[in-house]
Amino acid sequence: MPEFRKDPVIKRWVIIATERAKRPHDFVKPKVEEKAGFCPFDYGNEHTTPPEIIAFRPADTAPNTPGWWVRVVPNKFGAVNPDLTPRKYGVGMFDAMDGFGYHEVIIETPDHNTHLALMDYKQVEEVIWAYKQRFETIMKDSKIQYVLIFKNHGSDAGASLQHPHSQLIAIPTIPKRVQEELSGSQEYFSYKERCVFCDIIDQELQLQERIVEENEDFVSIEPFAARFPCETWIIPKRHSHDFRNILDKEVKSFSQILKNTLYKIYGALDNPPYNFMLHTAPNTGEGKNYYHWHLEIVPRLTKVAGFEWGSGFYINPMPPEEATKYLRAVEIP
Repeated sequence: MPEFRKDPVIKRWVIIATERAKRPHDFVKPKVEEKAGFCPFDYGNEHTTPPEIIAFRPADTAPNTPGWWVRVVPNKFGAVNPDLTPRKYGVGMFDAMDGFGYHEVIIETPDHNTHLALMDYKQVEEVIWAYKQRFETIMKDSKIQYVLIFKNHGSDAGASLQHPHSQLIAIPTIPKRVQEELSGSQEYFSYKERCVFCDIIDQELQLQERIVEENEDFVSIEPFAARFPCETWIIPKRHSHDFRNILDKEVKSFSQILKNTLYKIYGALDNPPYNFMLHTAPNTGEGKNYYHWHLEIVPRLTKVAGFEWGSGFYINPMPPEEATKYLRAVEIP
């Protein structure tokens, strides 16, 4: 029987379409043969990217040369430009602003033919350290209100290059989706004097129906009102609104649960395309008591069509409880 479910944070409804229920193999698509050729992120091609901003490399190697194991560079075709200023102006009745911001690429490994699910834990941890370092540095710019770290894996998820990489875009405004989470979390806190994400964690740990993976510091869950099959959230158990506040030991445990969760998605769905997005508090400092940073992983298994675009509802053909069973069943090597 189909069921409407309501997201407790932003009050968005989804339809869990059990009449359309599918198994993971129903979503597996024929693999697109990756074209071999030149890759600017490979060893020896450092001169073809903009000069590196940071790189984790031996002290005796020069910048923009081989030897690195994580490298961060400006996006060559950036959506925003750090050399501008966030000048606001009107265009008749419309509002506009110069396209100020930072757009960077985090090259996650020199290995062209791997990805986060298959890397060793130490390499994934190094990627998280790069996220943290760039996040902290950019947030020192008072003109920046929000930093979004995200990853597109696979061409169907928007990746234009196969080489493992993620991206960072920093902008002088708060994204609408994040503002909805902030507002919903604040409303919940005003009513119950508790963080909605902390309550979600407590309930999910008690029920054990939608827990995919867990360690000392983090939990990986299928949201109750998941928009998409195998949509998965990774949330810190310790209340923390700002990714900048992640502790050193939490960097390690976050990298471990991220790799394990991605491996389970890889195993259950035969390496599907996916996006992940790290949501955190804005640079304004709001949300300390009521918001909770987290990472959302969305496998690209279904199409958003007319009903979704027209209504704002999503139709999910796989109940999150079923998705949890499939993901749990994948053993970590």
